[in-house]
Amino acid sequence: MPTLLLRWLLFLFLTSFLLTFAVGQNLSSAVDLAALFRLRASLGLRARDWPRRADPCSSWAGVGCDTSGRVVSLNLYGLRRTRLGRRNPRFAVEGIQNLTRLVSFNATGFTLAGSIPNWFGSRLPPSIAVIDLRRASVSGDIPYILAGGLNVLSLAENSITGNIPPTIGQLRNLSVLDLSRNALSGDIPVALIGLGSLSYLDLSSNFLTGTVPSEIGALRQLKTLILANNSLTGSIPRQLGNLSSLVTLDLGFNSLSGALSRGLNKLRSLRNLNLGSNLFSGSIGVSLFSSIKQLELITLSRNNLSGELPDSLWSLSKLRFLDVAYNNFTGSLPELSAIKANGSSGGSFNVSHNLLYGSISSGFAILLSTFNYVDLSDNYLQGSVPHNSASSNLSVKSNCFQNASNQRSQADCQEFYKERGITYDGSGNPIPPPPSSSSSSSKSKNTWKYIVAAVVGGTALLVFVVICLLLCFCWRRSHSSDQREVIPHAAPSAPEGGKEPLPSVGVNLPAVGEVFTFVQLAHATSDFGEGNLIKHGKSGDIYQGVLENGNHVVVKRIDMSSVNKEAYQVELNFFARFSHERLVPFMGHCMENENERFLVYKQMPHRDLVNALYRKAAQEDEGLQSLDWITRLKIATGAAEALCYLHHECEPPLVHRDIQASSILLDDKFEVRLGSLSNVCAQEGDGHQNVISRLLRLSQTSEQIATGLPPATWAYDVYCFGKVLLELVTGRLGVSGSNDPTTNEWLEHTLRFVNICEKELVTKIVDPSLIVDDDLIEEVWAMAIVAKSCLNPKPLKRPLMKYILKALENPLKVVREDNNSDSARLKATSSRGLWNAAFFGSWRQSSSDIPSVPVLTREDRSLRRSGTIRSQGSGGEHSFSARRPSKEICPEPPDADD
Repeated sequence: MPTLLLRWLLFLFLTSFLLTFAVGQNLSSAVDLAALFRLRASLGLRARDWPRRADPCSSWAGVGCDTSGRVVSLNLYGLRRTRLGRRNPRFAVEGIQNLTRLVSFNATGFTLAGSIPNWFGSRLPPSIAVIDLRRASVSGDIPYILAGGLNVLSLAENSITGNIPPTIGQLRNLSVLDLSRNALSGDIPVALIGLGSLSYLDLSSNFLTGTVPSEIGALRQLKTLILANNSLTGSIPRQLGNLSSLVTLDLGFNSLSGALSRGLNKLRSLRNLNLGSNLFSGSIGVSLFSSIKQLELITLSRNNLSGELPDSLWSLSKLRFLDVAYNNFTGSLPELSAIKANGSSGGSFNVSHNLLYGSISSGFAILLSTFNYVDLSDNYLQGSVPHNSASSNLSVKSNCFQNASNQRSQADCQEFYKERGITYDGSGNPIPPPPSSSSSSSKSKNTWKYIVAAVVGGTALLVFVVICLLLCFCWRRSHSSDQREVIPHAAPSAPEGGKEPLPSVGVNLPAVGEVFTFVQLAHATSDFGEGNLIKHGKSGDIYQGVLENGNHVVVKRIDMSSVNKEAYQVELNFFARFSHERLVPFMGHCMENENERFLVYKQMPHRDLVNALYRKAAQEDEGLQSLDWITRLKIATGAAEALCYLHHECEPPLVHRDIQASSILLDDKFEVRLGSLSNVCAQEGDGHQNVISRLLRLSQTSEQIATGLPPATWAYDVYCFGKVLLELVTGRLGVSGSNDPTTNEWLEHTLRFVNICEKELVTKIVDPSLIVDDDLIEEVWAMAIVAKSCLNPKPLKRPLMKYILKALENPLKVVREDNNSDSARLKATSSRGLWNAAFFGSWRQSSSDIPSVPVLTREDRSLRRSGTIRSQGSGGEHSFSARRPSKEICPEPPDADD
């Protein structure tokens, strides 16, 4: 937290403390007493905090009075409501209108649910100077009119929507304005130029668009400017260079572009500079850091900057944090003795994922003694790494060091240096002379003999294994067909598509639910009238109805002339053998008519996820009301439990083959009851055919088999479940029930915003109607990561349902790491390794499959851009905009059946 804000908080605390405890003056105003009791009632405060028979000035927590016994400050932080008050918390603070000498009102962390009433801005006492409503669960818009004498206005970490009203520019005395971490949209109002006394401005983590107003450069008292994590575009206006008192400038995580403004070198008081995760390009001017001598923290990572790092960067005497990773910087690192002369210690030094080259052997000791963490990875640096360097605070992978592991190949390094006309040695030592020609020739002949023998022997062994497996598979199929011929109760004929639904037993119809008559069902559904029709399903029409005993039911009417005659037996067979609390309750059937069959289920009050995700609010003028995040996570976990039962607990293991939002039914408590079970069948086992497929690396990119029916594999269920998870995260309906090109294009575009290394990216795709705080956004992020692993284009690399369930039950473990000194380094390591370590440690891992940190270009991050990959800068594939998109984050599956 910036120093200025800490000072304000300390000032507020001391003021409240002194007024409450040091003065000791009893309340002297009956009007103030009545106002306090009105607040006590409307907020439902506990008697232990505001005792009725005690003097408010001396005994009521958070109430501060001046020497004359008048109330001047209210601090609700830490206070709690009564049990009755917690049932319906509201923004009910009308009592403060009568506290005519009130200076400060602080409700940080105290729930004031609802929007800020209009009177709050216009009828507050004229003496009010401080309003702090951070983390108060406030929603709605900011009032158009606010008290004119305000010095501090903080509405951070709420759910405030709408635009920033331009009337805020009329608060001439305002020195602190914090509107961060809300859902504000629109442009930054130019009217802020009227805040001549403003010293702290934080509008970060909103949905603001447009450019950075050049008028901000007129706020000469400004010391802190934070506009990070929005959708701002354009370049940095030169007028910002007029902010001579600016200490902190944070414009990270936007879509700002162009070259770094020359006006930045005029910010001589600047200490913290963050321009990371934007679209800046070009080189850094030589004069940028030569004039800003006070810089301590510099973040320029994840842009498209190029050229050499200026020498003036290394002469900054107070530098303790440098992050220029994921750019196209080239050249060699300069002499680092200047850093040692700085005398600074601690912090981080990250120049990874660039095109730096040259020897740095002499600089290791300086870097390691100056910084707690040093990351030089993914460059072309050469030399030798000190043997006594601690691996916990140094990363040098993917370079050209001779005595370190995980380095680039010699050919790669030689080609890079050759293209630049630079001599490459690597170790810095003389290259040893080549061996004599005679010994070299002898060794070469022997080597070829071994290679030929190995190739011939390996080929013969491979052919032998393949033939054996084919013979075993053919024998197994013929043997199983012979067995089916002698089984008394043969399975029903396979539906069109050839996959046998379930290993069937003779179904005892009276034992599978209740036997209904046609008259009963016709009466319950108003003769199957249009008013009772829910939808036309794949296997039959679905009707709602009410039985004579008052039970609400859903009736599936199956026309035997349009479906396979034995298809309905799939569900009857299933319900005869399996039962689970996560499956839709089956109530009975009706087989009276030859041309029709009827299956009866218990009706779910909230129907399915399609209807429940957005439902009508209690008040018609409030429009549609979306499910909160806790309920969405509950639904995802419930659906995972149902699929986990089918995949891992049933014998034989089953697959659903029709997972989509309409298949996920919800009872009155939004508990999941999985429906649409007409396509359930036994899984295709990992038999010899699959082994051969793996051995020969046959392509498995197609999910649709030749018959047009979904494949009977657990991987297909997992893929469909991943689309349901994305629906819950984004709020976009219809994704899970469609495979058209538009949907696939949307999936590909959306998954670009799911990255285990960048939480902020997921906010670009989150359902705008969701209201989530920091902890909940991490859960949203985690679910998106799980969804991405489910949607891996390679079926065998999707996680099993039991691991998906474990991840959804502990979503924060997907994205959070241990809070230790290595956390920064772990963020720069394999995202796939992190995923595996958290949930899939028992699965085999291949180091060759572990990707480096996924890199997303801003084209991938912005919904406003087409996603076209450009080819810019030197270095070919190492150009920032030409980097490959992030690999799928998913665990390596087991070789054998689970």
